[in-house]
Amino acid sequence: MNKLTHDQIRQKVRSRYQQVAVQQAEAPTSCCSAESSNSCYDGPTDYNAISARLGYSNDELSAVPEGANLGLGCGNPQAIAELKPGETVLDLGSGGGFDCFLASRQVGDSGKVIGVDMTPEMISRARNNAEKGRFTNTEFRLGEIEHLPLADQSVDVIISNCVINLSPDKQQVFHEAFRVLRPGGRIAVSDVVATAEFPPEITNNIDELYTGCISGASPIMNLESMLRQSGFTDISIEPKDESRSFIKDWVPGANMQDYLVSAVITATKK
Repeated sequence: MNKLTHDQIRQKVRSRYQQVAVQQAEAPTSCCSAESSNSCYDGPTDYNAISARLGYSNDELSAVPEGANLGLGCGNPQAIAELKPGETVLDLGSGGGFDCFLASRQVGDSGKVIGVDMTPEMISRARNNAEKGRFTNTEFRLGEIEHLPLADQSVDVIISNCVINLSPDKQQVFHEAFRVLRPGGRIAVSDVVATAEFPPEITNNIDELYTGCISGASPIMNLESMLRQSGFTDISIEPKDESRSFIKDWVPGANMQDYLVSAVITATKK
């Protein structure tokens, strides 16, 4: 990765998603989406159409405030999290708040949803969206997913949508996830996993392919090992071959679907 430090990589990721956060309706398309290309700019974008390809229903797409859905992600963590009323949910890399607002409906007034994002512009956008949509059981905190601004054993469920791959220290992400989960808590994550070794031109491309949710993907075996080392049990990583249909569009003509696939990742803290 051009010998960049972890912090330099985070700064590049932060810069890219800052650009996404401040976009207007007719401005840059999102990165890490079914319609992105080498740059974050492709012109007008139908975010609902993108998210529908990722597995979101029409009901979910219509349930969030305008501006919350940025077309980001590689799946739908709501579909696997099995959220229950009264639970406290943490969303890693919460962006504009899209998944937080959907989780809010499921946990109800007796529950709570906390979104953490390292981009101030995303936090501001999500808080404005929460106010517009009158979501009173959600809050958004500025922070890195490797250093979560939460107390030990304070959440029941952790969700995330194509964000952990962006971390240069994934083991630390899982350590932190384990720390903040209560006993019996669980993670339910959609993310990309590597299915083949990346050539150097992909591995070394930080500005476009790493920050675009591609070259930071880890093999399933590595993710399983990291989860186990952090203390998780009941680990399941299920690749979704159908995701190749939108991954191939992330960098048109580069055959990215030959190197990675979206996966459902679940695990439990005993």
